[in-house]
Amino acid sequence: MNQKILKITLPMPLGMGTVNCYLVLNQNGIFLIDTGGPNNEKMLMQELEKVDCPPEKLSLIIITHGDFDHIGNAAFLKNKYGLKIAMHPEDSGMAEQGNMFFNRKSPNFLVKILVPLFIGFGKSRRFSPDIFLQNGNTLSSYGLEARVISIPGHSKGSIGIRLESGELISGDLLDNTKEPAFTLLMDDQIVANNSLMRLKHEGIVTVYPGHGEPFDFSVFKPKN
Repeated sequence: MNQKILKITLPMPLGMGTVNCYLVLNQNGIFLIDTGGPNNEKMLMQELEKVDCPPEKLSLIIITHGDFDHIGNAAFLKNKYGLKIAMHPEDSGMAEQGNMFFNRKSPNFLVKILVPLFIGFGKSRRFSPDIFLQNGNTLSSYGLEARVISIPGHSKGSIGIRLESGELISGDLLDNTKEPAFTLLMDDQIVANNSLMRLKHEGIVTVYPGHGEPFDFSVFKPKN
């Protein structure tokens, strides 16, 4: 099945860079992977309209992990348009409790204080997922020819969405803001290394990261 990926890039608060959402389009529907931060609601709607994809056309929202810059507009889309949200259960507490550090190792005190200030996540942004995704789940029953790969490290519930053609939408395990690399904010680097080894056996051709530009997976060389 022919499936097309469109990247939507949205700004993060206070010049902290950008975050990517992805639309996957095929003959069965349109699938939104990640939703940007709470500050991006209006811009996300505008970007969807630009590509002739008003929210009511979406088939499903898939969340790669529970950070606020990725789940920030999921509740809005669910409540206004009746869309279903799918994510891994290990990160669901982030969305339900509005706590980005749920199920993670204790962060630096300063980080714990500053992140909620920079990326606010009030009660109206919280939600409970409709669908829980696990490693190896196929998404064909929802119309998307793809498989879920569990890739913890950045968070315990991080997942990648591997399309049948070899593209991987990776969330924040990997990024490419300057060069292909592990994300700087890692919950458990050893676990992340194991996730990378898993990906090397998955026939990945191109990675579509949560931050930065898509890249050829064969060029990825983690720094020791």
